[in-house]
Amino acid sequence: MKKPNFIIAGFPKCGTTSLHHYLNEHPQIFMPNQKELHFFTFEILSKLKNGPRDKIVKKTQVNNSEKYLKFYREVKNEIAIGDASPSYINYPTQFPKIKEYLNDPKLIIVLRDPINRAYSNYLHLKREQRETLSFKEAINIEEERKIKKYSDFWYYKFNSTYYEKLVKAKEIFSDVLIITTEELSNNNEATMKKVYKFLDVDLSFKAKQNSNKFNKGGYYKKNFFTKIIFQPSIFKNLIKRVIKPTPLLKILLAWTASIFSIKAEQIDKETETHLKKYFKEEVAKLKSLNVDISNWRKY
Repeated sequence: MKKPNFIIAGFPKCGTTSLHHYLNEHPQIFMPNQKELHFFTFEILSKLKNGPRDKIVKKTQVNNSEKYLKFYREVKNEIAIGDASPSYINYPTQFPKIKEYLNDPKLIIVLRDPINRAYSNYLHLKREQRETLSFKEAINIEEERKIKKYSDFWYYKFNSTYYEKLVKAKEIFSDVLIITTEELSNNNEATMKKVYKFLDVDLSFKAKQNSNKFNKGGYYKKNFFTKIIFQPSIFKNLIKRVIKPTPLLKILLAWTASIFSIKAEQIDKETETHLKKYFKEEVAKLKSLNVDISNWRKY
């Protein structure tokens, strides 16, 4: 049975869902029908389950090799076979395991302005009606949530800390491509060609869905409808097993949810200043890895 030969390793809330769907359209690329398998980080993530509804989210994560390989039973003659699990990049201790099991796969890593990424992460949990604190309050109690073993998706600063993880990835894996959310959004066609070239697939292919953003951010009114769409539940997990979450379905749900879209709170100046100081050295180091930060705020 064939295994993945490339991984979209992260980071969370950096456009990995959109990239997954874009690549899935390419006839020479195979992506499994479930994004975020988290097979290689399951032993770590399974212990982080004490935040609101964390245990429900964990139900979709893959805990053994047999289940993992089932997602690749339908691989035919595709050149590139992928796994998009944004938790992988956050746990360098698992890199050797990934490299051995998948025979040194290619790694695609997506970065984003760290403050924008953290805030998007926060809004994601807000629209799921799980996060109840202000962004400032949530940032201030991150260490407390770590101690209580909340899922790492609640760690807004941790998920925006890139440099050391990137360095380790480049040490372990032979082929690593780093792109940014801003590149993917502002210059989609050129960025996708860069990805196609990295994967050694046909560069002339143009995906129909590249103009769409999947897993959109934002904030919405709290009501029964948005609760059904966004909040993790056992019912939703069961539905996903029966109905494949296709790009068309995601676009339809996003369009419907947009009816209830409202303006989210802005990042207050004090919190932004704190985060600029927190990430300043981190962002400066990224320049040595030739990361394009030209569209990020000034740190």
